[in-house]
Amino acid sequence: MIHVHQLTKQYAGRTAVDGISFDVREGEIVGFLGPNGAGKSTTMKILSGFMPATSGVAQVAGFDVFRQSIEARRAVGYMPEMAPLYIDMKVKEYLRFRAELKGLHGRDMRRRVGEVMELCGVTDVRRRLIGNLSKGYRQRVALADALVHHPKLLILDEPTNGLDPVQIRQVRELLRDLRTQHTVLLSTHILQEVENACDRVVMIHHGRILANDTPHNLSSSLRTSTIVRMEIETPDKQAASKLEAIPGVRKATEEAGEGGWRSFSLRVEPGHDVREAVQATAAAGQWRVRELHRELPSLEDVFVELASTAEVPRGARV
Repeated sequence: MIHVHQLTKQYAGRTAVDGISFDVREGEIVGFLGPNGAGKSTTMKILSGFMPATSGVAQVAGFDVFRQSIEARRAVGYMPEMAPLYIDMKVKEYLRFRAELKGLHGRDMRRRVGEVMELCGVTDVRRRLIGNLSKGYRQRVALADALVHHPKLLILDEPTNGLDPVQIRQVRELLRDLRTQHTVLLSTHILQEVENACDRVVMIHHGRILANDTPHNLSSSLRTSTIVRMEIETPDKQAASKLEAIPGVRKATEEAGEGGWRSFSLRVEPGHDVREAVQATAAAGQWRVRELHRELPSLEDVFVELASTAEVPRGARV
């Protein structure tokens, strides 16, 4: 659905996007992840036909966004971070206007506007002025606008920016519903959103791609230590020492327990999975085990580690 190869965007004195390459398959929800100023919005504007690149290849639905701009843009529903809505228009009026601009007319236009209003949860405010809506409802109207022509690809730039926790969850659930009919490229700097909603993550920093993989694989491959948590019932005062004797365990820390159960947190060397060895130690000591699980690093840990070792390109924004 998206093919990007050696895409570069340069401004006077700096490089916003520095030779990036990635692909997005049909039906995927891909998180485009990075801090503010990393080059996410610039890349999305290029893919949506909003601005030209300096060099490189960018294709959407098989169409080159530079040479076949009209065809490529027809395949894209783009929701920018600060969606430019006409605040003096009513919701339904605005969506019909936008649908006509995108080539829908008559019965098909009216039917599709009704569908996206229902899908995005704005049917109840369809007769209200956009200028009188909350930030959450304005985001929904912008999303309905992006969806109204039934595009193959949705490009969403910070779609949950400024929303409260309930609204963020609603947007996340909506994205899951959309995946059966749309491919989604989702830009955000909120790592939890990517972990909860995306199949794959493309991490970008200073205009360069740091990683491109599933959230699970990125967390599993992190070089920093992992944590194993366990809850046991035993009078053994040497339990912590026996756990620390297991190869790969850096430190065993006893935490607050309850009802005779003792909780331990094990800091484990990178590349080790000590759960089987822990279970064997518990069995040998006749400890009762109520809980044993490993906590992988979060995407935030992954990004911090990758960013800390990445070279800052000359002329990049910092």
